[in-house]
Amino acid sequence: MAFLIKDMRLRWEELDRRIAAFDAEFTAMARTDVWARRLTSIPGIGALNATALVAAVGDGATFDKGRDLAAWLGLVPRQATTGGRPKLLGITKRGSRYLRKMLIQGARSAMPSLVKSDTAVGAWLRGLLARAHPNVVVVALAAKMARTIWALLRHGQTYSPVPLATN
Repeated sequence: MAFLIKDMRLRWEELDRRIAAFDAEFTAMARTDVWARRLTSIPGIGALNATALVAAVGDGATFDKGRDLAAWLGLVPRQATTGGRPKLLGITKRGSRYLRKMLIQGARSAMPSLVKSDTAVGAWLRGLLARAHPNVVVVALAAKMARTIWALLRHGQTYSPVPLATN
């Protein structure tokens, strides 16, 4: 039994080493690629998200607007209409399951710091949290991140948070 456990432990350590090597490779790719570096300036987007999005979306020319990218990722509400009255349901969950999951997890990790920030996104999140469940807010933030990603890729800019206007 001890031999089997030792063998499993060696395999586990080898897998940890390989995962660390892949993480280092993705981080290096995100630092050298101009598009991925732009995306990592968005809160909640790390090296894995940036490289996966650049590989899947490219320069964003495929999509006419940011909402199209969010819809392609499955981050928009599904609609059911009857009698001309639309009813918004949960997210459509179409598109790339991996990219959607990564964006939602990135939004979940960025939300606590964004809520406390004095930016337009922070004010929007605070208002949304006052009237919606936190999980709904996380998905809404992920959809907003998808729109921001499209804008950065399409227009070749770097993310800079918009401060709240002081009166």
